[in-house]
Amino acid sequence: MPDADNKFNDIRQNLAEVREKIADAALKSGRKPEEIKLMAVSKTIESKYINFAISEGIDLIGENKVQEFLAKEPELNLQNCKAHLIGHLQSNKVRKIVGKVDVIQSVDSVSLATEIAKRSRENGIVSKILLEVNVGNEESKFGFDLNEINERVFEISEIDDISIQGLMCVAPICDDEKVLRHIFSNMYRSYLDIASKKINNVNMNVLSMGMSGDYCQAILEGANLVRVGSAIFGSRNYR
Repeated sequence: MPDADNKFNDIRQNLAEVREKIADAALKSGRKPEEIKLMAVSKTIESKYINFAISEGIDLIGENKVQEFLAKEPELNLQNCKAHLIGHLQSNKVRKIVGKVDVIQSVDSVSLATEIAKRSRENGIVSKILLEVNVGNEESKFGFDLNEINERVFEISEIDDISIQGLMCVAPICDDEKVLRHIFSNMYRSYLDIASKKINNVNMNVLSMGMSGDYCQAILEGANLVRVGSAIFGSRNYR
């Protein structure tokens, strides 16, 4: 990679710092650092920088928009790197993304799960999904209410051609660490409760919570996958 582009060096340094913080939070939570999966969130990031992060050991990326991922995909070195869709998915975009990513993290309705299953059946595959929880009950965000997630898990588990792998949430912006950790803790308790029920077609392997501003708090409260973008790639350029 050319040294002339300082952004490559920044990404390398940022990754080292993020990994150090993840390791520290993991140990404080009583887990090993390797038990926490780091996702590099690559929305608006040029392919050359994503590929550099992959060359630095990133083996999971997350994209928010179907069209953006499909445009970048041919340029990305994904032979040893998985890709997840983490942004809101409209039903009319499902057919374009099913089979293109390893996991759809942002399943926020029974109707969306049904559409993913339909398109998966057409492609002869079983799609792995996470159910998105609106853990802060924010009107501006998508996702199931925490109080209804158990019921929805049972309902969606009955749908063929999809497989529930866990839960995902986007926490509210919050400056109070106690409040934030309480929110993550509630999510973790729900995750454990669902796992304990041993529901057919439900594997509670993934608790995806925590982003650039709160991933350490999320890990302390049980997250095993964190979605980090700007803390790796720097500020985004929304064109």
